[in-house]
Amino acid sequence: MLTSSHEVVAVVTVPDKPKGRGLKVKPSPVKEFALAHHIPVLQPVSLKDAEFIETLKKFAADVFVVVAFRILPVEVFSIPPKGTINVHASLLPKYRGAAPINWAIINGETETGVTTIFINERVDQGHILLQERVPIEADMTAGMLHDVLARVGAQLLVETLDRLQEGSLTPQKQDPDLVSKAPKITKELCHLNFNQSAEQVHNWIRGLSPSPGAYAYWNGRLLKLFRSRPVNVNYAPQAEPGTVVKVMNNAFSVRCAQGIVDIYEVQLQGKKKMPVQAFLNGQPLKEGDRLT
Repeated sequence: MLTSSHEVVAVVTVPDKPKGRGLKVKPSPVKEFALAHHIPVLQPVSLKDAEFIETLKKFAADVFVVVAFRILPVEVFSIPPKGTINVHASLLPKYRGAAPINWAIINGETETGVTTIFINERVDQGHILLQERVPIEADMTAGMLHDVLARVGAQLLVETLDRLQEGSLTPQKQDPDLVSKAPKITKELCHLNFNQSAEQVHNWIRGLSPSPGAYAYWNGRLLKLFRSRPVNVNYAPQAEPGTVVKVMNNAFSVRCAQGIVDIYEVQLQGKKKMPVQAFLNGQPLKEGDRLT
């Protein structure tokens, strides 16, 4: 945006929050970036606050842009004369909701993308302005896909603003027959179920990596799994799902309902994230152990 022809007159972000072990109050990365570029920053506790809304009006922006923020009240998104644009990380109307990147991977999609829409009273249901498709590679994690979509989304936003200024956009209604949901990821959803195929387990692991992280319990301790791969070799067919059936130098293999999934990166409760090779140097995981 800063290198485009469009002027950013102000930025709205969350209030400063305590972070880290010392719980020092720190600003969001958005605020840090804005201040470094001498852009005014607003940090309302409530988006319906009258003083905040009046301040927004005084900036006299032609258009508002929302990316991964809160749901805007009509008092806010109706302010700019050219509307309020949302950048959403899916090919709407697929994956409406808070976690479109995670669910696209969890569901084994091979393609997703970015959509710009006009915001209205119904979340993620505004008219489509532009879309860009992005392939999802077989071992791509949610974090990797996020970074790709962030770059694509930034370019698509500038193109959307350029064409909005030119008057060359034709907003399109979303097709209700293509709607799917991407609800918020809860801790319960992150608890792995090995009574699925190896491909499904792999998709859950990469779809929740690096955050919040898929997990199982090993010897009563929570073990997060971040990097995996389903394998074709179908050894130990009689083992129960969740059983460690092979321990190698840099990975361990877990039986699923159908097939085997190899695990390459983990984090044991109270420890740092690490490659399995480092984990095995300090932990007695062995064949026959169960992940539950």
